[in-house]
Amino acid sequence: MMRFGQIHARRAVIGAAMTLAMAVCAMPAQAADPIYPIGSRIGLVPPAGMVPSPNFEGFENIDKSAAILLATFPAEAFAQLDKSMYPQALQKQGIDIDKREPMQVKAGKGFLLSGTQESPRGRIRKWLLVAAAGDVTALVTVQVPEQNNTYTDAAVRDALATLSVRDTVPDAERLSLLPFTVGNLAGFQIDDVLPGRALMLIDKTPVKNPAAEGSPGNGADAPDRNVNARFLIASLEGGPTEWADRDTFARTTFDQIGGIRNVQVQDAEPLRIDGQAGYETLANAKEAQGDGDLKVVQWLQFGSGGYMQMVGVARAEVWLDVFKRLRTVRDSVAPK
Repeated sequence: MMRFGQIHARRAVIGAAMTLAMAVCAMPAQAADPIYPIGSRIGLVPPAGMVPSPNFEGFENIDKSAAILLATFPAEAFAQLDKSMYPQALQKQGIDIDKREPMQVKAGKGFLLSGTQESPRGRIRKWLLVAAAGDVTALVTVQVPEQNNTYTDAAVRDALATLSVRDTVPDAERLSLLPFTVGNLAGFQIDDVLPGRALMLIDKTPVKNPAAEGSPGNGADAPDRNVNARFLIASLEGGPTEWADRDTFARTTFDQIGGIRNVQVQDAEPLRIDGQAGYETLANAKEAQGDGDLKVVQWLQFGSGGYMQMVGVARAEVWLDVFKRLRTVRDSVAPK
């Protein structure tokens, strides 16, 4: 038979366990992590039912015809938007603003406008959040059909309050936005990505010749003095359909390359790139702003209904090394 002391001890254990269980239940659930759409510096915790959209930068619930659109601008854009986004100005765009108010979000300070707007599918409720988010300005637009009560004002505000900014977008994620793959960057860094269209690579390897450090010009269009080379890879529509037209087409596209002057073409001829018809143009040039000597190469790779344009521009003193790496990148490019 269990003694009184044993019963008392057992009750104490049970009581402690119940207290611990109640404490655990009372603890707030861990906040969800922000979701960043592919390629976006900004993200948030979307309301229930909304998922990243494959069609635009943001989130959507197709069944509810609800969407959250994300956009980023330079940091200095915040002051301009703060002065221009007022009810009177937005009313000219067909948006009836009920309220403008300051709003603090996870990424920083901002302001929120809420109201309604007519759309082809009927009247919608709309929220516009502008926030100073680190080194960018975030613009978040939320739109929900007026008759839809799934996404209340409180639910939308809770989601907007989680707006966050990440320092960088992973390279693999940025490259996934392109219609082609690049198997080998050959030491180049990603400078910019135009989703669905183009990639800009740069080389910032220190220049071995100290005299070359001051070669770039100081004008507004002058290249970064720390950049030795740039490489643009773009997937474009159109292009010549006949062999006889490719020479003229190559000259025309080469003449449109910006940032160079005093161009002297050294070589221009057709070649095969990854088994496909192509065209190579090599030239010497000067910087558009400054007296630095440049080397330029353009490769065109012709395909069915479109073509690839690849343009490399580098300082003359590093050309031998850079040109080998440009070809390595070129040969690793493939359509998806």
